[in-house]
Amino acid sequence: QVQLVESGGGLVQAGGSLRLSCAASGRTFSSYVMGWFRQAPGKEREFVAGITRSGGGTTYADSVKGRCIISRDNAKNTVYLQLNSLKPEDTAVYYCAGGLRIGVPTTSPLYNYWGQGTQVTVSS
Repeated sequence: QVQLVESGGGLVQAGGSLRLSCAASGRTFSSYVMGWFRQAPGKEREFVAGITRSGGGTTYADSVKGRCIISRDNAKNTVYLQLNSLKPEDTAVYYCAGGLRIGVPTTSPLYNYWGQGTQVTVSS
């Protein structure tokens, strides 16, 4: 089992940037494909970005493509999400997730472990 703890959220003005981190403990971090999801009030949880075990492959939701970079450091057991050119519609609780599937799943049921989330609020 792996435990995931997100950090780095906060309040930022539109056009600003944030870097979210997700620290993992427990089983070997490099065994997991990692993803970031977000959930806004009254909306379903949605996929944001995912990264393969080695970090060599990434996938992004269309809504953040070009504004977002996911990366991981397996030596530090950490996955990152760099959010740029933030918009008010990016406001949500952001969750990191770890999974054992092949490839980079884009749906939440395919991930096995979840963090508690970190709030990102973008003001206009």
